[in-house]
Amino acid sequence: MRRLLSPTILVSTSLLASACTVGPDYVRPTMAIPKTYKEAPPGWRLAQPADRSRRGRWWEMFHDPDLDRLEEQAAQTNQSIVAADAHYRQALAVVDQNVASLFPIVSTRAYGQRLANPAIGVPLAPKTYRSASVSASWVPDLWGAVRRSIEEARANAESSADNLGAAMLSLQATLATDYFALRIADEQQRLLHEAVHADRRLLQIAQHRYRGGVAARVDVAEAQVLLAEASTQAIDVGIQRAQLEHAIAVLTGKAPSEFAIAPRPMIVPAPPAIPPEIPGALLQRRPDVASAERLAAAANAQIGVAQAAFFPTVTLSARGGYRSPSNLSLFAIPARFWTLGPALAETIFDGGARTAVKQQAIDSYEAAVATYRQTVLSALQNVEDALVAQRVLREESVMEGTAVDDAVDTLRMTTNQYRGGTAGYRDVLAARTAMLANRITALNIRGRRLAASVELVAALGGDWHRPADKPQSQQP
Repeated sequence: MRRLLSPTILVSTSLLASACTVGPDYVRPTMAIPKTYKEAPPGWRLAQPADRSRRGRWWEMFHDPDLDRLEEQAAQTNQSIVAADAHYRQALAVVDQNVASLFPIVSTRAYGQRLANPAIGVPLAPKTYRSASVSASWVPDLWGAVRRSIEEARANAESSADNLGAAMLSLQATLATDYFALRIADEQQRLLHEAVHADRRLLQIAQHRYRGGVAARVDVAEAQVLLAEASTQAIDVGIQRAQLEHAIAVLTGKAPSEFAIAPRPMIVPAPPAIPPEIPGALLQRRPDVASAERLAAAANAQIGVAQAAFFPTVTLSARGGYRSPSNLSLFAIPARFWTLGPALAETIFDGGARTAVKQQAIDSYEAAVATYRQTVLSALQNVEDALVAQRVLREESVMEGTAVDDAVDTLRMTTNQYRGGTAGYRDVLAARTAMLANRITALNIRGRRLAASVELVAALGGDWHRPADKPQSQQP
């Protein structure tokens, strides 16, 4: 046995010593990244990636306990997050499956057979044969196909983790946007209800002046039309609010019929001043960018798997056990047997199939790199769009605030003039319509600024206080 084992061990040791990993080693794709943002206003500081003051609970900057509660609930019960987490755990299991290919397969087998052979012409008594054996086989990863498969599986798992992060960030941003839109609708309803009460007072004034003979009947009719329009607008805003409430219910994993957010008077919070990050840190922060980069790494590893198919496969196998007829003890020395030896397999001709598979892997890698670079460009565009929205809406908010103040003063003066008989009712209607329109416009601008703040947070990959994560390729 020693004479038989020695050559096998020598061959196996030589093969393992000469094992290599074929295929290109992965290098992160490069692209030119600007040093600053075009739309960043002067004076905005660059966030420091080393700042460790907070870790991603960015919605707390709005200081709204209802939003905090909804964000916590959605993170636990949203079904899209549950599905993304399951996909991530599935990807981890694929890594374990590929790692297992590095180790030998050991199996055991036992059987019993009763055999009779009347074909020889002489009847023989049936005999019972028994066997018990253990076998092991191992395919050494000489060319690195398994290691490249593990590399690919790990990159896919990291991409799946980034997809989970992207799904979570998208959920948080969508929930915050819908919540602020709902609170804007609450505030808009409050303004319209105030307008309804004011229109009722104007209607009473018009009716009093008409009965006194100092106003025409048309003043009363126009006041009634104005009151009906304000009431209709309040009802229409109620539809929008209900639909936003339904959307938030689904985001938090509940049926709309089992969910409600109580209306409440509130001062819509001012959008926080959000400092932009340097574009280089963005590539480490955005989960969709990180996911695209990991997919490129996985595609690169697949090239090595395809390249390894051009080399021969060595299988080391061994089997030993006992096999005996019924008249001999199963575990007797004469019943013992064993086999040991390597096997070499190589495909001589396949019509170019392996070459085609390798070319597919190369093309897939090039597509993944292009997708990664496009994702980076899209991320930079998202930041620029959010920054310009912040800047322009801030300017609009200042101008619209002045317009609201002027409209309120105009309505007050016009109403007093109408009571004194120095202004017509149409002047009052025009001033009232302008005042309400400006207040609603200012409220909508405030809502758009809040939405732009959320968009900027999402574009930057989360809370800007959060330090830049370690690149996935360098994580254990």
